[in-house]
Amino acid sequence: MDYTKFRESGHLIPIELASKKDYIIDIANIEQSHTGRVDAWIANTFIVEACNLIKNAITLFELGYFDCAYYSLRQSIEVSMTMMYIIENQDQKSNNELEKWKSEEHFPMYQQMQKYLEANETVFKDIKEKLQLFFDHIDNTKKKINKFVHKQGFDKFYSSRNHSINHNYLDNDIFTNKFESYLKDCIGTVAIMRLSIDPFPILLNDEEIYYRTGDTVTSAYSDNFISKYIGEEHIKNYKNTELYIQHYVYFMDFEKQSEAINYVIKNQYIDTTKINEILRQEHLLNKKECSAIKSIQTCSKITKFYTINGLRMYFTNRTTKRTITSWQSCDFDDFQKSDAPMNQKYDEAFISVFHILDEAVFLEHNDILSDEDVILISSFFNVSE
Repeated sequence: MDYTKFRESGHLIPIELASKKDYIIDIANIEQSHTGRVDAWIANTFIVEACNLIKNAITLFELGYFDCAYYSLRQSIEVSMTMMYIIENQDQKSNNELEKWKSEEHFPMYQQMQKYLEANETVFKDIKEKLQLFFDHIDNTKKKINKFVHKQGFDKFYSSRNHSINHNYLDNDIFTNKFESYLKDCIGTVAIMRLSIDPFPILLNDEEIYYRTGDTVTSAYSDNFISKYIGEEHIKNYKNTELYIQHYVYFMDFEKQSEAINYVIKNQYIDTTKINEILRQEHLLNKKECSAIKSIQTCSKITKFYTINGLRMYFTNRTTKRTITSWQSCDFDDFQKSDAPMNQKYDEAFISVFHILDEAVFLEHNDILSDEDVILISSFFNVSE
């Protein structure tokens, strides 16, 4: 080994985490739970950052930088708390904590932020009171993580822990299991702090709510994720918070969607064998969607329906002849500008351009549309405000 490399890394003992892939997949549960709250959109950036810090901790631990890994875990908790503190203070124009944070002015530390949130009527206060045991456990975990960050004990020193005389006698399984237990606690903490913004990751896990909501930017926490990182009992307590109850009551007043129409709304998928079922609840769809479904029902040549210059695509159970699965908005610019909007060649398929309320929509079809097809389809697009 190169001497410089030896001096740089001779004190490191890499440790492989057997469950690394599972952790990375599980963290995606949080990353994909974006909030749609316009007034709290910045929270998404903090959540993603906290998730990145946890992933960094995994990488650092495997490389042997165990103290840096623990520091990154602690940062994930602190970033989550900072997010909550900023969101809770955003309506106080005379005390804009976000601007202070961005400009690197004096900003409270973790304990100060937590005390403020607990002392005021905040969403966090209600959640913490309902999930007291969870937060007590996390506070204890943070204290233990701090032992590594502050190097308290010779077992936290590279020179002691990884010394050639000592490391053969140290149990790496115990060391790894301890790290993984703290890792799980941090994942659970970030997941709960995300629920302080809105309850959608849990609401959408409930079928009664899932089939009453539109196309949200939020993905639900999976049952396995909840069980592994939060705990069923803690989630049961979370459902007693004002935040959860208010949202639950609100959505339960909405009409429950059939599975077929839910696929249209949430996944932009139209099952042509269930169009009649979908149209029984067509009042839940917008005019473009209704027109698309009726035209697809009428003409079996149609396989896909595009809006917003190709940025939004509805697909069906019909197989398209077009073998390329990607598309570009510039293609749709060209389709729209064409002097012959019908039956434009699109690789092995065709595109025809129609208009709804002065907005172009694009139908992908396998075979050329006849004049009769165009007339019939156009009748479904001739809608008024």
